[in-house]
Amino acid sequence: MIRVEMLSTGDEVLHGQIVDTNAAWLADVLFQQGLPMTSRSTVGDAMDSLVETLLARSHEADVLIVNGGLGPTSDDLSAQAAAKACGVELKMQQEWLENMEAWFASRGRIMAPSNRKQAEIPANAEMLDNPVGTACGFALQLNRCWMFFTPGVPSEFKTMVEQQIIPRLKSKFELPEPPLCLRLTTFGRGESDLAAELEPLALPEGVVMGYRSSMPIIEIKLTGPASQRIAMEQVWQQVRLQLAECTIFEGTEGFPALLARELKDRDLQLAISEQFTAGLLNWQLASAEVPLSAAEVLPQQAETLEDQVTRTASVAARQQTPLALSVGALDEGEVAIALHTPEATWGQRVKFTHGRHNQETRQKVVAMMAMNMLRRWLHGSEVSTGHGWIDILETVKR
Repeated sequence: MIRVEMLSTGDEVLHGQIVDTNAAWLADVLFQQGLPMTSRSTVGDAMDSLVETLLARSHEADVLIVNGGLGPTSDDLSAQAAAKACGVELKMQQEWLENMEAWFASRGRIMAPSNRKQAEIPANAEMLDNPVGTACGFALQLNRCWMFFTPGVPSEFKTMVEQQIIPRLKSKFELPEPPLCLRLTTFGRGESDLAAELEPLALPEGVVMGYRSSMPIIEIKLTGPASQRIAMEQVWQQVRLQLAECTIFEGTEGFPALLARELKDRDLQLAISEQFTAGLLNWQLASAEVPLSAAEVLPQQAETLEDQVTRTASVAARQQTPLALSVGALDEGEVAIALHTPEATWGQRVKFTHGRHNQETRQKVVAMMAMNMLRRWLHGSEVSTGHGWIDILETVKR
């Protein structure tokens, strides 16, 4: 098996001041290519530590993807560390320098002298193009390891991986067939509850059932070799049946994206009125390009469930749209959610059963509950349903 590793650089990553989203993205991309990441490490902005780590990994890894440290400031040390580890000098890439100068000039700016270092790479390295930023990447061989050095900016990093690194890996290595990974995402049940139901299932050899909890959802993954596809699909059918009531989508499309597709397929628009969720519901749906006719955020004001149902129907009438979702105020741990459709208007008042979750988490849960009401109506299911540690106190349909 090809040993592929990632090295994230920077004090801000090492000390948890930023979330390393690049690592999660890269692990998924490599997995889809049949190159599951073997290990990942992080090192700060210290020359000795960088050089020591590069040398150590060069004797263990077949491929090392180094992320970060290619900027113009004094703490961007990746190119210098790579040159030192290889025992070579840095070499100016005149073509890239001119490219950077043109990039700044096209924006009416003069390039700062500090940017020149972004065109310097180790003398034994191959330059990697960066069409969306000023830092070129580079690749080199150190001992047994093929190393790729990439910028930390996510858009630049992803472009370089997809356009420069993956094609080179495919040309150098005979990649295995990617593993098969079947996924579905659930809402409303706890991880231990789901595991207790699924653990008795007999899994084919080499197949693993996994759980990824990201409040308020839990993703179920069945992963195994492609040679076990038929057996895995048989198990997956059982998983689907057992979790049908709490499944909100399959695959990696995402819940808001699923709603966007289904509403567009039916040529339906949605209006939103929010209090407790304070615009979160609108942001999630608008980001996925859900067809919205209007969205309003109102101050929190307690009202009865009947009043909210009436208000939700009036929002739909005012916006002349067939669908409307509303989230009411949080009052003593209780919140009401309503959905208006051409058939009827549904409402449910729910209560958080314990106080260990903060307001942000509660807002995410309530936004998910609202979207789930819409999904269930679109799929012809009962609109109101249980949600684990949230009690349904009252429901209305009219």
